[in-house]
Amino acid sequence: MASTIPDISLNDGNTIPQLGFGVFQIPPAETVRAVRTALDVGYRHIDTAQMYGNEAEVGQAVRESGLDRGEVFITSKLNNPFHRPDDARRAFESTLAELRTDHVDLFLIHWPLPTRYDGDFVSTWRTLEEFRRDGRARSIGVSNFQVAHLERLAAETETVPAVNQIEVHPYFGNEEVRAYDRAHNILTEAWAPIAQGRVLDDPTLVDLAEELGRTVAQVVLRWHVQRGDIVFPKSVTPKRIEENFQIFDFELDDTAMERITTLDKGEAGRQGPNPDTFDYIPA
Repeated sequence: MASTIPDISLNDGNTIPQLGFGVFQIPPAETVRAVRTALDVGYRHIDTAQMYGNEAEVGQAVRESGLDRGEVFITSKLNNPFHRPDDARRAFESTLAELRTDHVDLFLIHWPLPTRYDGDFVSTWRTLEEFRRDGRARSIGVSNFQVAHLERLAAETETVPAVNQIEVHPYFGNEEVRAYDRAHNILTEAWAPIAQGRVLDDPTLVDLAEELGRTVAQVVLRWHVQRGDIVFPKSVTPKRIEENFQIFDFELDDTAMERITTLDKGEAGRQGPNPDTFDYIPA
């Protein structure tokens, strides 16, 4: 199946497919099959991370797909124990080795960890700038950065992040961060775009899906992309992997968009950790 996914422009001149395939919490033993299925369907953007433990399997799936490396946009992220510059350099080299590639298309700081490392994520960001300069990371960005964290990078470093990957879904719009990103030409990537399934039985969304003859997941993913965000739903079920790809052949009208947006519960809707206090360091 040919890809119908739009590419959108990053602030560094590169482009990124607006829909990707996420591999968070997919066990390594299942990752190759899931990613191969996604690539066969037409996805050309895979989002992994050092913390997920499945970079090697993502790389294997891309190689086995028969696609040229340049056809697949691969994102990975720096694991929390490796924020110190020398640790970050070693960790990044490990990512390239695991993926068996000479570059990643996008590399992110996974969490700001403002209560760790004496609050210093700036030197970590400067280290990512090195990876971009030497071409081993085509683009660099951040994940889970709040407005204050982004403002500090703007004040103390040269490079504006290409993306900020944050929790966004109908129950948690994360609008303050999205607004900052938009104002500073940072693309927002939405993780947990369907709130890890929590929104799938929401009455408003069920009604909209029935009206449109679509799945709830398709409706929610369409809401994300019409707002201009990048999404990468995760599934290990081939039928759902294919369904989640079919979101560019219909549109939501303004009324439908507003019905979904008004489901926002504010901070009470946040499902994941709060980036201001999250300080997890994997063993």
